[in-house]
Amino acid sequence: MKPPFRADHVGSLLRPPELAALRARWKAGEVDAATLRHAEDEAIRAAVRRQEATGLQSITDGEFRRDWWHLDFLAQLDGVTLTANEGPKFRIAGASEQPPIATVTGRIGCSRPIMAADFAFLKSVTARTPKMTIPSPSMLHLRGGRAAISRAAYPDLDAFWDDVAAAYRVAIGHLAAAGCRYLQLDDITFAYLCDPKIQANCRANGDDPATLPQRYADTINAALRDKPADLVVTIHTCRGNFKSAWVA
Repeated sequence: MKPPFRADHVGSLLRPPELAALRARWKAGEVDAATLRHAEDEAIRAAVRRQEATGLQSITDGEFRRDWWHLDFLAQLDGVTLTANEGPKFRIAGASEQPPIATVTGRIGCSRPIMAADFAFLKSVTARTPKMTIPSPSMLHLRGGRAAISRAAYPDLDAFWDDVAAAYRVAIGHLAAAGCRYLQLDDITFAYLCDPKIQANCRANGDDPATLPQRYADTINAALRDKPADLVVTIHTCRGNFKSAWVA
């Protein structure tokens, strides 16, 4: 069978509690990166076995090496910095948490492979189709919009979008070189932009929500322009999820 498949796993699985606890200890400086990496490897092997036993033909690593489904990738692009979001918080069971915003502080580029080694490990532990999931190029824009893009680096947003597409072409090339032939772009923007609250936030950020879907589609197409002919690409969209709470 060849992808895309009728039954497919989106990408992110709940982190095993012991892995989440170890990641917290790593952040606190109590364990080293090699210890965390080994634990991630074992958790991914177990997740792969479970997906295979379920009968899935495409296999993901559950995104177990990431804090966030999108930010861990975006933050590795040149010119991107994660900044605190002072906006409304997600409130789950009395807790309050807010993912940071990918802020553009310099020219966007991809000077080194991003998550290619993670994909290579996944490919090494399954005989089925390993699937890589990465955020869509539009995810670098939606939340912060024009307000989160340096005007010194990008007085003209056309240049920003050109650089984003070029950086993604390089990043996708690195993944393809690692053996990736099934790539999922996670893109919440097309669903989010149906929500009047999201539209209002776009206007507050200095953008016109009516024009964004076409701009995002054009950038995705430009990002995929040089992909290998045998690399299958799918897009996942949703109205957002944070601990089972929808956003838009």
